[in-house]
Amino acid sequence: MPADVDESVLPGEPPPDYVLRLAEQKGRTIAAALDSPAWVIASDTTVVDDGEILGKPCHAAEAEEMLRRLRGCSHQVFTSLAVYDMARDLLLTDLGASQVPMRNYSDEEMLAYIASGDPFDKAGAYAIQNEGFHPAEKFQSCYANVVGFPLCHLARTLRKMGHTLTVNVPAACQAALGYHCPVFDSVLRETL
Repeated sequence: MPADVDESVLPGEPPPDYVLRLAEQKGRTIAAALDSPAWVIASDTTVVDDGEILGKPCHAAEAEEMLRRLRGCSHQVFTSLAVYDMARDLLLTDLGASQVPMRNYSDEEMLAYIASGDPFDKAGAYAIQNEGFHPAEKFQSCYANVVGFPLCHLARTLRKMGHTLTVNVPAACQAALGYHCPVFDSVLRETL
């Protein structure tokens, strides 16, 4: 369900606090719309370059500006989760952080990608999973975090809430994404 929340950044709000606040607001907004108690899982993702949040571009020129800025450099992606057990009125949050090294794509590649329309609903104007553009290179972090839903972070949050998972989450995530994750063990051990 979409949650209609104001996604404006508060003055002086650090990017991790921003995405955590939005995930919690989304979770509570959805919970308020439900007729009976349920588990609500909400998420928010943001791209951060040099401390600045890069939202979703409004037009081609803004997408081009963002992609030029990110080209050949590394930036961060933060994805927050809020898990709300309405019956217990228990809400826990978690935060994934990934360093994303972007390749030095050409102007032609970038402009073709913008013309495809894909950047316009993506924070930072890109989708890491886009096979035609494939903007990142030498990525060594939580891929699911950058796609927008870090499953190992969800698993550890559910574990904190007393839920036992019967699925091998890291194996399922890696199989679904076709990515060998070098950080899942650290995430599950809570060292990231």
